[in-house]
Amino acid sequence: MFEGKSFIDILNMGGWVLFVLLGASTLSVTIICFKLVEFWIKSKTIRSQFVCKVMEKIKKDKLDEAVGFCDTVNSPMSPVAKAGIVAFKENERNIGGAMEREIMIQTVKLERFTTILGTLGSIAVYIGLFGTVLGIIRAFHDISKMASGGISVVIAGVSEALVATAAGLFVAIPAVIAYNFFTKLIDKFIVDMEYCSSAVADTLKGKTGKWF
Repeated sequence: MFEGKSFIDILNMGGWVLFVLLGASTLSVTIICFKLVEFWIKSKTIRSQFVCKVMEKIKKDKLDEAVGFCDTVNSPMSPVAKAGIVAFKENERNIGGAMEREIMIQTVKLERFTTILGTLGSIAVYIGLFGTVLGIIRAFHDISKMASGGISVVIAGVSEALVATAAGLFVAIPAVIAYNFFTKLIDKFIVDMEYCSSAVADTLKGKTGKWF
């Protein structure tokens, strides 16, 4: 079917829909690579080790060192812990609230661009089907103008139209897999942040005897 055809020729077989799907595929791959690198860097911090170091510095009244340590760690947990310590230093009453707000901020940052993947995974198949329908309509329209050609002409037209559906699946499947994978990773980061928030709040509570 594709013998002797260039990449541009194959794209032209599916019409303008294939060019849309090519752009969607490029965007999807770019986001996947970006998020993989981002999450790989953020996942390098071990939760237990980070929390233990922060708690140790707090117990020794080294709050400035604890804040500085948080600034050196590239993890969603570090700004959460820092928010709690800074709130404590500034004598804020709702330290837990300060960390909860930071958790929300970090969650939004983690989810950045992932909704685009979910959207691409949902609509790419439909875009491909739309292209296939348009291709089949065009094929039968061309057949109606031909004096002869028979079933071979119909099969050729339909096979070219189905390229759009195949392209839609090619874009959608990796996007859906990546979206589900990233969603699970984000859930893990949220658990880590909540654990860190609870541990830091308990440690700071032990220094004052107050419940935040």
